[in-house]
Amino acid sequence: MDKFLEAAIKQARLGRNEGGIPIGSVLVINGQIVGRGHNRRVQQGSAILHAEMDCIENAGRLTAADYAKAVLYSTLSPCDMCSGAALLYKIPQIIVGENLTFQGPEAYLRERREASPSRLSIIRTALT
Repeated sequence: MDKFLEAAIKQARLGRNEGGIPIGSVLVINGQIVGRGHNRRVQQGSAILHAEMDCIENAGRLTAADYAKAVLYSTLSPCDMCSGAALLYKIPQIIVGENLTFQGPEAYLRERREASPSRLSIIRTALT
């Protein structure tokens, strides 16, 4: 399995161990993880701390050039909010570990691919 998807799964397990929803995410630039996050909605009582949002926040302030080289990994298909953040920051590739439990706006992301360089990759895997 891809080492970055493994890192996202590790984040999901951290969230589960904290009593939260087991979804994890990592942001990768030039083969290096620059941000990690997991869903903290339950733990923080937050409406917006999804794994991808936590990951992007934990990556800190990056330049547009950095985001243009980034790959966002998520164990679960990103929701509208998280997909919107990826589009806003022009993250060119999203790797999704699983989209059977929940499927975000993947069709919309694919449509936008024609207008921008973003790609969406679906990797189905058992997240145990």
